[in-house]
Amino acid sequence: MDIKDHIRAVPDFPKPGILFYDISTLLAHADAWSVAMGRLAKAVSRQRPDILAGVESRGFLVAAPLALKLGLGFVMVRKRGKLPGHTIPYEYSLEYGTDTIEVQADAIEPGQRVVVLDDLLATGGTLVAAIQLFRNIGAEVVGSACIIELRFLDGRSRLDVPFTALVSYDA
Repeated sequence: MDIKDHIRAVPDFPKPGILFYDISTLLAHADAWSVAMGRLAKAVSRQRPDILAGVESRGFLVAAPLALKLGLGFVMVRKRGKLPGHTIPYEYSLEYGTDTIEVQADAIEPGQRVVVLDDLLATGGTLVAAIQLFRNIGAEVVGSACIIELRFLDGRSRLDVPFTALVSYDA
């Protein structure tokens, strides 16, 4: 099955000139979603993770069902102020300014093997930040994965862990 057949390209979203790759149509197709999760499960299980982390918010849609499929726990990486309890922040640079992501302080035990997931890899900034956040709290980040990679933005070159994408686009 070609997963790309189930991903909708939406021109000029969220602003003119942007081509948005929408996984809603993949999520709505039970067979295609099952195939996608099976392929990600095979790739991610090679890293022997203890826990999966999903980057807000579409990364939750990838990491949570994958964690269930693999019999692993799931951790949310969220924007500042979105998680209850004590959190650990990580501030990172954007093209214009900074942003902050957080995890709950008790979400990861030191030494746990983590794979970080999102729906899409573009420039890699948020995925790199999440990897560094987990390292800062003592986790061993053993890989990362996404459904989609925008190869022309070269985000993969910023990653220093194994990376898997189910599909890629060159433009």
